[in-house]
Amino acid sequence: MEHSSLVGKVLHGLALALVLAFFIFPILWILLMSFQDNETILRIPPSLFFEPTLANYAALISGKLKTAAGTLDIPFTHNLFNSVVLSAAAVVIALLLGVPAAYAFARFRFRLGEFIAFTLLSFRFAPPLLVLVPLLQIYQYIGLADTYIGIVWVYQLIALPLILWIVRGYFEDIDRDIEYAHRIVGHGWWNTFRKIAVPLAGPGIAAAGLLAFIFCWNNFVFALVLASADKQPVTVGALAFVTASGIQYGQIAAAIVLSVTPTLLLALYTQRYLVEGLSLGAVKG
Repeated sequence: MEHSSLVGKVLHGLALALVLAFFIFPILWILLMSFQDNETILRIPPSLFFEPTLANYAALISGKLKTAAGTLDIPFTHNLFNSVVLSAAAVVIALLLGVPAAYAFARFRFRLGEFIAFTLLSFRFAPPLLVLVPLLQIYQYIGLADTYIGIVWVYQLIALPLILWIVRGYFEDIDRDIEYAHRIVGHGWWNTFRKIAVPLAGPGIAAAGLLAFIFCWNNFVFALVLASADKQPVTVGALAFVTASGIQYGQIAAAIVLSVTPTLLLALYTQRYLVEGLSLGAVKG
């Protein structure tokens, strides 16, 4: 009996190790590629042993990419700055609009309420090309084409439905009696929403904000069509590494590492507040 239990634990450990290796290996390989030149990367067979170089990172930071055809100007750091500004601004606006709207959908029943909520959610799953052409014409007419404000507003198609539906679920899970107890002593809806509902739904709001930030950060099509080179985020700016003289795999790998780092740090930083918020949540009994 003990022997079969030991074998089961070993098999379970091996299965977990294989799953972990399956997900970690691509990340590790990209990290290793970022410290290699193109000649080493394209070597057959590939090798884990090589002389590391920081040339890829230096090229990204300096904005000078050396190719066989000459030196190209790559505004990677500016694209990275654009990604931070666009994604952060889009999430802040989506939270300001989406959290009160989510509370309204969770607590109030009004005509066409579910239809409106589902319509907003459908924007999240609609193909971007469905709205890009008319949106580009509208933006050009009202002067929002090739502006940060225009990109931030179109990012609401990504962030707002996500925040609305995730946070709505958290508000619906909050016991209504807690809010009624606060209102019964004379506090209004706004005070109850701000001091009771929002703190209790804090984990959901933080999770929704983080997911919305990641989705906005990873968006490619909207910024490609609606913005010029100086307004484009890092996802679009990465196209510069595909040059006439070849694909710069080392710089692409280094760009991936640098572009993933902000979202990874944000996730690690937010995780502490998610756990703290869950421990402070209301207890239903």
